Amino acid sequence: MDNLKELQEKYEARKALGLSLNIERGQPGDDNLSLSNPMLSIISEKDIKTPSGFDIRNYPGGVLGLPEARELAAEILGVKPDQTMAGNNASLLILSQVLIWALLRGLVKSLEPWGKTKRPKMIVTVPGYDRHFFMLKELGFDMVTVKMTHDGPDMDEVEKIAASDSLVKGILFVPTYSNPTGDTISDEAVERLSCMKTAAPDFTIFADDAYVVHHLTDNPRRPKNILVACETAGNPERAIILGSTSKITFSGAGMGFLAASKGSLAYISRLFGAQYIGPNKAEQLRHVKFLRQYPGGISGIMRDHARLLKPKFDAVQRILERELGGKGLASWTRPQGGYFVSLDTELPIANRAVELCKQAGVAITPAGATFPEGIDPQNCNIRIAPTRPCLAELEKAMEILALCIRFASAEYGKSEKIKK
Repeated sequence: MDNLKELQEKYEARKALGLSLNIERGQPGDDNLSLSNPMLSIISEKDIKTPSGFDIRNYPGGVLGLPEARELAAEILGVKPDQTMAGNNASLLILSQVLIWALLRGLVKSLEPWGKTKRPKMIVTVPGYDRHFFMLKELGFDMVTVKMTHDGPDMDEVEKIAASDSLVKGILFVPTYSNPTGDTISDEAVERLSCMKTAAPDFTIFADDAYVVHHLTDNPRRPKNILVACETAGNPERAIILGSTSKITFSGAGMGFLAASKGSLAYISRLFGAQYIGPNKAEQLRHVKFLRQYPGGISGIMRDHARLLKPKFDAVQRILERELGGKGLASWTRPQGGYFVSLDTELPIANRAVELCKQAGVAITPAGATFPEGIDPQNCNIRIAPTRPCLAELEKAMEILALCIRFASAEYGKSEKIKK
């Protein structure tokens, strides 16, 4: 165990620097955003009509989005264009709309609206995405947690839960480079999800594939497509895939996507049509034109993103290994893509380490945020978001985080000795 007094002196010295660093949210850096700056001026009065013949200034076009945008969505999500919907900014918005309609009317295979029963339940993976948990809580879902493993959701648990309780209406998780662990679902897990027995006839896989093209390596492992697997298994309506351009172009001004079976898509689009006439066609055309003209297309811009992001992820690994490696104080993930690194402390000191970081001028995702209700039963998980700061600031933040973990661990060790 580290010397507590020495660690406290080091910590106070760092604290006295008055730093203001942030590794709290998975936001693109300015250099990543700048890759898409040409998109701001890529359409003009000459682009009033789309190649498919729609006037972007007027109503016609439909709820499903421009055909060109749906083709883009299909390329990103790995499905057919006629299985996609291209909407406005944020896949979270599309997801919430689907869930609200499910509560009000049910989905295509539902016998009754989800909200008509007792509180419906949703399986979620932990550690997981805090905004998923917040959405489900506000919509009235009870969350049933399963562990996120290196191969995706713990399928033994998922199968047992889904088969035994008809109130369990689905599972919501990130299949590729999961937030925050960076794990990617295995082909075996995809197959098990697609063909497992479920007590609810309308059990739905909500696959939020936010990082499906966000690779950090040249030879990424690409899992089986969940929608295709469900079709092959004879359960075409079981899967709904979501995605967006949020971390491809502008995180605050992009397109959200949905992919589903043709039957589900027809049902969902009819319900969405009660809310609005169609998405922002000008924004969709802007994205289509920009990404089709970008050297290498979607793969090209994602390679450029990886070129900017990989040094940051490498820095996280280098500093954690240097400061914590071999000490038995923490373990962490080594993601091959996505936007996060997940760290687990050996002792239950995550909340204390995060608080120490805050006092030293480093903002980190609150301890517990990767669990429903913000409660991590083991008080050990810390989500690291290295993408937003510049490399020099990230390195400083990581050094302070590592110091705070050592300091908090030493504090805990001393308090345990006193108790004994």
